[in-house]
Amino acid sequence: MPTFSFDIVSDYDKAELNNVFDQSQRELTSRYDFKGTPAAIDWLSTDKTGLIITGNGDWQIEAILDIVRKKLATRGQSQKLLDTSKEITTSNLKSTQEVPFKKGLDQDKAKQITKLLREQYPKVKAQIQGDEVRVTSGSKDDLQGVIQLLKQQDFDFPLQFTNYR
Repeated sequence: MPTFSFDIVSDYDKAELNNVFDQSQRELTSRYDFKGTPAAIDWLSTDKTGLIITGNGDWQIEAILDIVRKKLATRGQSQKLLDTSKEITTSNLKSTQEVPFKKGLDQDKAKQITKLLREQYPKVKAQIQGDEVRVTSGSKDDLQGVIQLLKQQDFDFPLQFTNYR
């Protein structure tokens, strides 16, 4: 009997995030309510692991984040990859916030996923392999059910499904 499998990962598409960044920047320069303000968006580092958002105050940073979220939605990316937990810092009448991207499943998140799968699909085998979870089963229908179950869950991190065999 053949076994089928797939991997659950928490990652993002850098090319799509490049597009989101470019579109957000374009909208910032064209919006009238941002003219003459320090409103800007920039990469957190050279390897593009997050964003630095600059604005007049908290309200402007939230408005820029809304633009980024809308662009993520149009590009089919999860908004959960934005880690907005860092504090907004204000100096010289400018507020900035670092928004790193969430990547990888740590042990707690992986255990949360495997526990859910054990409860809902006892015939499916889930094993943690580093920063991903490998799910195997003898039935493709079970694997598709697992994917649907995980898509319905409201995790605070994005999930992708890769290596479907």
